[in-house]
Amino acid sequence: MFDAKSLLDQFLGSQGGNQSGGQYGGRGGAAAAQRGGSGDLMSQGKDFLSSQGGGLALGGLAGLMLGTKTGRKIGKKAVTYGGLALVAGLAYKAYQGHKANQENQPRPSYPQDEPIPLEAPRGTAFDPAQQPGGENQFAVNLLTAMISAAKADGHIDREEQDRIFEKIDEAGLDSEAKAFLMDELRSPLDLDKVVASASCPETAAEIYAASRIAIDPDHPAEKAYLQMLAARLGLEPGLVDEIELAVREAEMAG
Repeated sequence: MFDAKSLLDQFLGSQGGNQSGGQYGGRGGAAAAQRGGSGDLMSQGKDFLSSQGGGLALGGLAGLMLGTKTGRKIGKKAVTYGGLALVAGLAYKAYQGHKANQENQPRPSYPQDEPIPLEAPRGTAFDPAQQPGGENQFAVNLLTAMISAAKADGHIDREEQDRIFEKIDEAGLDSEAKAFLMDELRSPLDLDKVVASASCPETAAEIYAASRIAIDPDHPAEKAYLQMLAARLGLEPGLVDEIELAVREAEMAG
């Protein structure tokens, strides 16, 4: 099995360096690459990618596949904490807010510059280490969810796939990671697969949070995809609203 945790870190902004950090083994190091839309990245050309090394080349790949303002802002947190911790923290914060609303209790408050309770999920059902298959398999599930969300508006067409495959070759990935990405890109959008990876309500919230990070839902197809995903995952509307709020607050603090 390839190192899906590391790949998720790079998708969410952690580019290079080998210093461990964060409760789920996030990768510290150099600042994240700018992740603009595909046109922005392609206009910079291969010289940009080759000058930055393998890690940033993969950042360019994520920029092509996801290319969201959300990812660029939240990615700064992933540099420090790691992708798994980031997603778990966002989902847990949303759960806390939703529960407080249901019980008419005061909402939890966090420092303005640290709005994500990254330590809280440890040992709970939000902890990726508690999931079937462990952290690495759960990282695979989140990557699958993110790539599926990126397909929602149909922008990853055949030409885009060819460009991404070129970047995969440049990124220095091992054969298993390459195969995973290529298979996910080539396969039709499979919502059933994404939904089936949710082993409990907590992981359902995390899968939705990762999907929301992957796209800026300003396109009708993206909005429809998130609505369908939430319904299929069995998420209550109030919890979905709290996830959206948590993501936006994380953007502002990014």
